[in-house]
Amino acid sequence: MPARTPKETFVLLLSDARHSAERATKIYEELGQVAQDPEIKEALDGRAFVSEGIRVKLDECFRLIGEKPVKLSGRLRETFIEDFRKELAEIESPVAKRLFVLAKIVHLVHMRIGEYVALIAAADISGHHGVAVILESCLADKLAFLERTKRMIRRAVETRVAERIATERAA
Repeated sequence: MPARTPKETFVLLLSDARHSAERATKIYEELGQVAQDPEIKEALDGRAFVSEGIRVKLDECFRLIGEKPVKLSGRLRETFIEDFRKELAEIESPVAKRLFVLAKIVHLVHMRIGEYVALIAAADISGHHGVAVILESCLADKLAFLERTKRMIRRAVETRVAERIATERAA
């Protein structure tokens, strides 16, 4: 869909965010299965649940502005998943796989955060302040998940360093 006006651009961006929320459940489930780590899987299951709530919030945004989501290609996400699968298959170490999965999650969440920052600005510019409030709550969910994932990365590194120190002391 070509966007000729600021409102059409806003609807296009909002449609992309909604489509992302819809697809996020599948992506997070796949990442969790591939990681084969109970802690990561549980965090991703929680994230999938929150993503469904975000989709509902985005549907409310469409209702408030009197629009319907538009169809998008989604090629960027498909490329991301294809590359993820290929690169992960080449990693042999379980620790390295875990860090790789967590790094890719951070990458994905950062893309979504940027998207919500732009959507909030567009909602404010277009005078849809209620929509901006809803989008800010979606952004808060993304930021909370980012912080949780960063803590998981930090713990994984700390555990690995502690194991290495213990091995060196034992030798």
